[in-house]
Amino acid sequence: MAPVILALKKEPWANVRVLATAQHRHMLDQVNEFFGIDPDIDLNIMRPNQALTTLTARLLLELDDVLLAEKPDAVLVQGDTTTVMTVALACFYHRIPIGHVEAGLRTWDMQNPFPEEANRVIAGKLACWHFAPTEGSRQNLLKEGVPDSEIIVTGNTVIDALLMTAAKDLELAVPLDPAKRLVLVTSHRRENFGEPFRNICRALRTLAESNPAVQFLYPVHPNPNVKDVAQEFLSGLQNFTLCEPLDYAPFIAAMKRAYIILTDSGGVQEEAPALGKPVLVLRDETERPEAVEQGVVKLVGPNYERIVEEAQRLLDDETVYKAMARGVSPYGDGHAAERIVKTLREHFT
Repeated sequence: MAPVILALKKEPWANVRVLATAQHRHMLDQVNEFFGIDPDIDLNIMRPNQALTTLTARLLLELDDVLLAEKPDAVLVQGDTTTVMTVALACFYHRIPIGHVEAGLRTWDMQNPFPEEANRVIAGKLACWHFAPTEGSRQNLLKEGVPDSEIIVTGNTVIDALLMTAAKDLELAVPLDPAKRLVLVTSHRRENFGEPFRNICRALRTLAESNPAVQFLYPVHPNPNVKDVAQEFLSGLQNFTLCEPLDYAPFIAAMKRAYIILTDSGGVQEEAPALGKPVLVLRDETERPEAVEQGVVKLVGPNYERIVEEAQRLLDDETVYKAMARGVSPYGDGHAAERIVKTLREHFT
């Protein structure tokens, strides 16, 4: 949302107020600081091991007070978090129009990813403006009965933010050998908790042991379902670095430095191809099929054999590698925020 906030703040007709629920406190603050954004309202909603029902109930109650006090003419939300779903619902109750940034992503499976698919479907039912990142997302919304007049294909603002950031001289802040190839890993999805994540870690261990000249970097999510298992399987390997989650700018630096990326993150599936990095997705389904269709992203699931086979092929076969490392991004040209602001400007002025 940073590019949208920064673009809206330049508009003389718009009074921009930034609400942070702080659902992800450790991620939020450093990103705001990097982009120079200071939230006007901070709900500080995060609690240790908070259940989704508790989070949703607390958010709805807190948002009710905020909306009554602020009386906004429109509210923008982005993505598929529980925050997005509850803000959309609270605004619906107050008859406040919602603009959904990154609208129309679908797997058509409510359990995968969980709870994100339900969050974005609910937000999509309640939004007035659907800022879809791709034509495929637009088609998904049309299939659900959203009027074409309410859908604006903008590209994804995550690419705006990525290009703004990647142009800078970034520090990785993790000691790595610049002469060695780097495999970057991120994995934290709820649906992979348990045996699927253990399979992922087994595959990573096999790859590290089979490729001692390759270095692996895994910024580990603090959730015990992730951290404890990652430590069990991957600590002690000489060429495998487990570290705390990286701030936004150092993580972009890590992506720029990587040779290949293994991830279950939605955003990384969009960002990495724009940087020319092959991506193996540790999920069975994706709501971002465009990059798969273009051949720069491949689904391998939490499947031990598939992860090892496909990653090893990229490390061993330069032709296969070059076919995926083409720098093709179907998700935007860096001007999505401008298109969103233009739509709102035309509506309000």
